[in-house]
Amino acid sequence: MEQTHDSASEADPSTGVRVLLVADPGLPTARARSIEEDLQRQLDETYSPPIRLETRTAMLRLRADGTLDLSQALEHARTFGDPDAVLLLTEIPRVEDGRPLIAEIFPEHNVAVISCPTLGVFTSRRRILDTLMSCTVRMKPTGEPRDASRYGRRWARWREVGGPEEHQLLLGSRVIGGARTVMGMVAGNEPLRTAPKLSRALAAASATGAFGIFYSSIWSMSMYLSPLRLFSIAVLAMIAITAWLIIGNRLWDAPKHAGLAKVVLLYNLSTVLTLLMIVALLYLTLMVGIFGSAVVIIDPDYLAQTLESEASVARYLDIAWLSAAMGVVAGALGSSFDNDTDLRTLTHGQRERQRQYAEEDPS
Repeated sequence: MEQTHDSASEADPSTGVRVLLVADPGLPTARARSIEEDLQRQLDETYSPPIRLETRTAMLRLRADGTLDLSQALEHARTFGDPDAVLLLTEIPRVEDGRPLIAEIFPEHNVAVISCPTLGVFTSRRRILDTLMSCTVRMKPTGEPRDASRYGRRWARWREVGGPEEHQLLLGSRVIGGARTVMGMVAGNEPLRTAPKLSRALAAASATGAFGIFYSSIWSMSMYLSPLRLFSIAVLAMIAITAWLIIGNRLWDAPKHAGLAKVVLLYNLSTVLTLLMIVALLYLTLMVGIFGSAVVIIDPDYLAQTLESEASVARYLDIAWLSAAMGVVAGALGSSFDNDTDLRTLTHGQRERQRQYAEEDPS
């Protein structure tokens, strides 16, 4: 049967295809599973039977010098049985000549590496599907010229690289592609799932913010501060706790050599944005809690008498806003992650270190 399949494939390039999709753990695997049925449907429309698609989860490793180690992927390919295309969907952000490297095809191994973050957050499902199909038809041509270009996009261009190791690169734009990559990295950091790791900061912030409910001097100060000044205080408070988290937990990465400077910049930008989103969520949670408590505890008549002003909803919001800012600053002092495992998995830079083989590691 296998010989029949091979001869049929030689006679008709569109007959039969075997695709192995290997995704990193976490968000790449979730996205791979979400598009699996659509990818199968696209393969069915593009190729004639027999068609086989299998999805697996495995971490793409990096060597100590930062280059890709495809040995594990090739081992998966051998166990799968000589696939026509091995698609590696990774959360590693990659850069080539200052431009996001969306995909790279190694034709000698029938392997394509697709960087999930470079495809951004919005409509990423469609982009991932198109990129996977684009890589597949380039490794297993159908004979139809249209198929090689039907999955192309304006914001990405394929480039052929010659030399001893010929391969193909799919590159994004420098500016928009860079911003899209950073946002994709932030999504990969999963800020909403990371927020509970700041439980100690929330406890310290809540304890301090509660003082704003009981001290009339804070009520008076919040009333006389302009909305712009209240907003500025909140922003400064969030920047303070973000800086504290980055410095205190050594989350800022420094490039080992000049060639990694642009990639490390992406790591650091995504770390800052991820933590800012988490801290903003902490601030809003704290403000809502203080506002609700203030409405219950502070009698409107007493508030109006103390402030010599109407006890409106705006007055309660001002108290909650200023108290939350005070609480967030105090939360920075009590902030720490629960354990070292959480710290290692928080950001791309930390997770990438898990991929790398140490120089002295014989494996």
